[in-house]
Amino acid sequence: MTPRSNRTMTRLITRLAQVSAQSALLAAAALLPQAVSANTGVALQHFSANSGNLPSAQRGARNFMAYCSGCHSLKYLRYERMGEDLNIPPDVLKKNLMFTSDKLGDQIKIAMPAASGDWFGRVPPDLSLETRARGADWVYTYLQSFYLDDSRPMGVNNTVLAGASMPHVLWELQGWQKKAEHAAEGEHGGGHHEGSGFEQVSKGSLTPAEYQAFVGDLVNFLDYASEPGKQARISTGLKVMLYLFVLLGLTYLLKKEFWRDIH
Repeated sequence: MTPRSNRTMTRLITRLAQVSAQSALLAAAALLPQAVSANTGVALQHFSANSGNLPSAQRGARNFMAYCSGCHSLKYLRYERMGEDLNIPPDVLKKNLMFTSDKLGDQIKIAMPAASGDWFGRVPPDLSLETRARGADWVYTYLQSFYLDDSRPMGVNNTVLAGASMPHVLWELQGWQKKAEHAAEGEHGGGHHEGSGFEQVSKGSLTPAEYQAFVGDLVNFLDYASEPGKQARISTGLKVMLYLFVLLGLTYLLKKEFWRDIH
């Protein structure tokens, strides 16, 4: 084997190692938005969003359309794409989840007129990219952190987003809660949720565990909506990484074969 061939093979192996390292860095960088979003000054509840959990994402789509779509849009997602990705038949989609349009190709828009947003002090935001912008932990904790506050126009506030204009639309499910009084925490064990910082004032139609599951399904759906192609991207990425590792092994064996007579 000539010195020139040796140099070429060395450069090939070096380049392959660089590609593998860059792929690992990109995978690590994908986790940064979630970690940074937790830096809000409030202890967030950890939630590992899984948009690949199809039953959960389907329930989340139902929950969103029933409780959120009146005010919040998903303008980067179309009904047809949602139906295809979540395995929801078109007839079921039209009958149960389409309240603002009769065309499968339309974007998911709000039912409330734009001028009505003034009722809340601002127009309710689009939630297409909410979990990507703030993180799944943030959304999961936010939906469980409304508490009674007479000083607010809607009568409620939120520990995660103080001064939020949004009313507690899920109060019938969760019930009403108030901030726990630290001086009385040791005296009232029955109504205080351990570690939550809240005391239950009135019960909702769901138990705390059921409400957490409800919110989890909703966050999984929003995680899907923020990146409908996420599962395909992950699948392709795993295949590419597997290919690179196999290629690295074959290249190493080839290098040993070329250098066998020299060593």
